Amino acid sequence: VAMNPTTGEVKALVSTPSYDAQAFILGMTPEKWNKINNDPRHPMQNRFKGIFAPGSSLKPIIAAIGLSQNKFSASDDFGNSGKRWQKDKSWGGYYVTTLHDYNGHNLQNAMIYSDNIYFAKAALKIGADQLMQSLKQIGFNQELPFDIKMSESQYSNMDKIETEIQLADSGYGQGQILVNPLHLASIYTAFLNDGNMIKPYLHADGGSTSSEIWIKDAFSPQIVSEVMEGLEGVVNNPEGTGYGACREDIRLAGKTGTAELKATKEDTSGTEIGWFTVFTTDRDTKNPILLISMVENVKDIGGSGYVVEKDKAILDEYLGNE
Repeated sequence: VAMNPTTGEVKALVSTPSYDAQAFILGMTPEKWNKINNDPRHPMQNRFKGIFAPGSSLKPIIAAIGLSQNKFSASDDFGNSGKRWQKDKSWGGYYVTTLHDYNGHNLQNAMIYSDNIYFAKAALKIGADQLMQSLKQIGFNQELPFDIKMSESQYSNMDKIETEIQLADSGYGQGQILVNPLHLASIYTAFLNDGNMIKPYLHADGGSTSSEIWIKDAFSPQIVSEVMEGLEGVVNNPEGTGYGACREDIRLAGKTGTAELKATKEDTSGTEIGWFTVFTTDRDTKNPILLISMVENVKDIGGSGYVVEKDKAILDEYLGNE
């Protein structure tokens, strides 16, 4: 998804690999149909209409919800639990894991280092009922107001976060959380519009350039400011997981995400999908842009870092040298 984050104008919706739609009009041989239909890359699956595990791209939203509900502050240090943590022995053999060691386990650092353990703890502090209610208030389990029908984002397969472990996993975009990319883009617009989520729209021949609010006051301006510190750190701090997209001429912010798709925690045959959400932070930027990018099967090609490289190329082409 490519969107103007201040107006909601959708500039591009892309799903690839794809197919030649003309072939369905002009006719095709059985051989060609079988080739398309049996392609393991699923070219007829429209990714931008679907829902996917968002991984760490959900973390800024969890942060904003927790801050909004006064469950913690941005400066609270959740403590160093290493790279492997469980709340207590009731979790049995289940642990939340993370990749990086660092000092100062506050919100900004947790965003920069994409700390799964911090956000699992954050979700537990928020609580299942409050998290479900807050996600509903920002568009989960409801139809996106858009010209093209999108799948509805969800926080659970059963309309309820049922266990403590599921709640903890939801905090870093796993569990049973599934998000539509355009919906995710709309949520991220709140971080540039004083906490208001902007309604996405398509237009032709110039059309309107003014924004329309979809969900007013999703977050307060103060909370937006606190979350933005982390989002800017992800791209501009050399330790940030999105630092590969950092520019000297234009200030960017964003969040990477890697979602594991596997049957169990011990499963080593599963795959990963990588995300990068990145946007220009200055409303006066000549060409403001918000990109939501998701790439399947990134497990052995660099995870979300692969997506950062892809988006950097897009941003270099689109933004040029302003």
